Amino acid sequence: MEPSNKEEELKQLEALKSNITLSITQDPALAELKDQMLMDVTSEGLRIQLIDNDDQPMFGLGSDEMDPAMEQALAKIAALLKTMPNKVTIQGHTDAHPFHNPDDLTQSNWELSSQRANAARRALIKGGMPEDKVMRVTGYSSTVLLDKKDPLNPMNRRISIIVMKKEAANKILDED
Repeated sequence: MEPSNKEEELKQLEALKSNITLSITQDPALAELKDQMLMDVTSEGLRIQLIDNDDQPMFGLGSDEMDPAMEQALAKIAALLKTMPNKVTIQGHTDAHPFHNPDDLTQSNWELSSQRANAARRALIKGGMPEDKVMRVTGYSSTVLLDKKDPLNPMNRRISIIVMKKEAANKILDED
């Protein structure tokens, strides 16, 4: 890939970041969610993180049932993602609170983080993003904490959507 293409791709990702911020802040129903969104450009691409908090949880406790406001936010993001050629990966993260359901010993934060990442995938597709844009859906449990000092902090519960740079997407394709 030519350096100019990489620079152009970076500009497109930065523009997408601005458009997502604008789209969320201009919608009165979603404006309060802007404090629950972190975006940064990483070596893989544009990372959009939707962060949980106790006042506005993304999901029910121990559930992959999504809050309607979060579904609306993902629909806005989906509308913008479908205009981009880039593939996406979706990651689910939990905090370090142990998942506790004495009736179901097959459930843990691993399953919960994966189920929530898949719930985000379904919401993005429902919002109009083509299904073939999704490269990978992964659950990380509490292994990649946002707040390493406080593993129980609600901000560790999050969904990360990474709009992949072409080079990073090609690396995933080459893994197989």
